[in-house]
Amino acid sequence: MKLSKEKRNQFLMVALLTSGVLAGLYFGLIRSQQQGLTELNDSRATARDKLDLVRQAIHNQQLIETELDQQNKLLATQEEDMAAGDLYLWMINFITRFNTGYGLNIPQFDKGGDSTEVKLLTKFPYKQVTVPISGTGYYHDIGRFVADFENRFPGSRVLNLDLQPGPVQVREEREKLSFKMEIVTLVKSSSM
Repeated sequence: MKLSKEKRNQFLMVALLTSGVLAGLYFGLIRSQQQGLTELNDSRATARDKLDLVRQAIHNQQLIETELDQQNKLLATQEEDMAAGDLYLWMINFITRFNTGYGLNIPQFDKGGDSTEVKLLTKFPYKQVTVPISGTGYYHDIGRFVADFENRFPGSRVLNLDLQPGPVQVREEREKLSFKMEIVTLVKSSSM
């Protein structure tokens, strides 16, 4: 079937016009609707992820509370070994009680300073107190004392340990050493 030139032009014009209207509808309405749907799906996925996190937190609430209670009990236990009250007297009693069984002779407790800010960590909720001590003992006794002390009391440290040959008075004590060290311990927050 042959179309006349005029009919063919009209047909092409209608086809072009229809294509233009369809393209206009696609770019004007459909594409913007598709972008809106994509954004809506993305926001819905984000909201679903947040909801899953909230549900998980609600589900784990009991576990989190239990863990918090355990950590608070652990902290309270560790605070029992922290200095409180008259800090100098507390340190003397603390070290004297711990020294039982180590065979160290600690006749001198130098007056330590007042409690000071912890120098190692900023904004740390505790203060520290330092007491220099000196005495005599055998090398292995001093070593056991320092190791056991630092392992038993995580809030206390031995610093500036200085070992020197001891004063020879009796033949049996020839191997004894003189020592000087500083004991640093944390101070309870409530006693500052």
